[in-house]
Amino acid sequence: MAIYLLGIDYGAGGAKACIINPDGDVLGFSFQEYPFYHDFPGWSEHDAGGYWTACCDMIEDCLEQARIDPSEIRGVAVSSALPSMVMVDRDGNPIQRAYNLMDRRATQEVNWLKEAIGEERIKDITANRIEDHPSIVNLLWEKRNRPDTFAQIDKALTIDGFVTMKLAGRHVVNYGGAPFYGVAYNLAESRFDEELMAEIEISPDLLPDLHRCEDIIGEITPQAATETGLAVGTPVTAGQVDFDASCIAAGVIEEGDIMSNLGTVGNFGVVFNNLDFAYSPIGLSMINLAFTVDSHDTYMTIPSTTTGGQSIRYLRDNFSQAEIEAERVLGISSYDLLNMQAEKVPLGSDGLVILPYLMGERTPIWDTMARGVIFGLSLNHGKGHLVRAMMEAVAYALYDSYQLIEKSGLKLNTPIILNEGGAVSTLWRQIITDVCNVPTVLVKRRTGAPFGDAILAGVATSIFPDYGIAKDWAEYVDRMEPIPGHHEQYLEYFALYKSIYENVKGDFQTLAKLRGQL
Repeated sequence: MAIYLLGIDYGAGGAKACIINPDGDVLGFSFQEYPFYHDFPGWSEHDAGGYWTACCDMIEDCLEQARIDPSEIRGVAVSSALPSMVMVDRDGNPIQRAYNLMDRRATQEVNWLKEAIGEERIKDITANRIEDHPSIVNLLWEKRNRPDTFAQIDKALTIDGFVTMKLAGRHVVNYGGAPFYGVAYNLAESRFDEELMAEIEISPDLLPDLHRCEDIIGEITPQAATETGLAVGTPVTAGQVDFDASCIAAGVIEEGDIMSNLGTVGNFGVVFNNLDFAYSPIGLSMINLAFTVDSHDTYMTIPSTTTGGQSIRYLRDNFSQAEIEAERVLGISSYDLLNMQAEKVPLGSDGLVILPYLMGERTPIWDTMARGVIFGLSLNHGKGHLVRAMMEAVAYALYDSYQLIEKSGLKLNTPIILNEGGAVSTLWRQIITDVCNVPTVLVKRRTGAPFGDAILAGVATSIFPDYGIAKDWAEYVDRMEPIPGHHEQYLEYFALYKSIYENVKGDFQTLAKLRGQL
């Protein structure tokens, strides 16, 4: 009997799925974008029901491409971008839209927790700052602002947890995803602190069961089989965080390995096994979670800029109608057309500097009220300048965290491995290479997170003995070296980038008050 594995991933802006065989060949691949809803300042939502619709459509598409018997799929794993929250009732139906990782509405709840519980206590428990781990914070927001909605909640799930529930009928969260519930999740002990939960009056019953990523938590139910085309009884794992899935797909599995994605969010991650780093001042300025490969003893720190690849998508969607029309008529990628314009612009974008904080910012400044700034705009600047300046801005945001980790002494195995999203841009990769002043390589097979999910499914079902297969399969191309002199020039612009933020950060608070956010 043939053996196949299915991986499904939900990013911030779209979902992907793939079917592979035990040799790592991708037999079927599918992608679907879904819309964002930004109805109010600081809100960012998805249609939760759309996650399941996308799942069913992608599985159908992958099965058709692979031309296999669904009963030959030996395991399924799901990942998603976090933090996210899907509230479901007792029947498993979504309540309200889903929160995605750009949502920043619960600022008053964050402030209340800082006063009532204290930042230091939360850091001591979670090894994370409170701002970026909002599921429990958002439950507080629901309780205070939509009590009727809160009363209907049976479980608060992640996106992957919701899809896993639809597939296998179980409410679960994996050890990698649990830190994104925040506030009361003890990273060192892999448990929720029920004493703290009682203090903030959020019932632990609202939270799903905790599992290792490789745990088989259930099987495809008859209902799910009918809707997806999968076979009843197919094993389903507890899943993983999408960044961890991307790392596994890229062969990033050992201490010190480092990978960067330029998806909706721009980030990079470093594998480490010394939990002391997570609780250090530099570690606490990052995002820390359990890593899939050994979710009890291995960790991942993920510095992130909130709107990394999304910043270029924003420029495309709102200011590039000609490029979008050219893509529709001629089949030429609108992103390639924007890249061509940006390639004509010199280093430093002729004096144009951008703060890319379109939905607040995470590491290392942690400013939910920060917003985008275009500094130095002149009549000589065109669209190409804006695109390149935005690429440089995202590189500066990543470097802001990278140079801190570098100074911390945490083990770093270069080159930086670039994987999904905007990393396909040669220009953007070179900018990152020069700004960080380290070599970079590109993953040749960029199936991305769903490929890592399929590997997880293979480990969970003993098709693969361990994750070493990911390292064996990884192939890297297009190595780039820093161009002599560029890093030094970029450091001058980076210093200006930092200065601009310091000069306007108080004004972000004023703007938030004017808009009723504070």
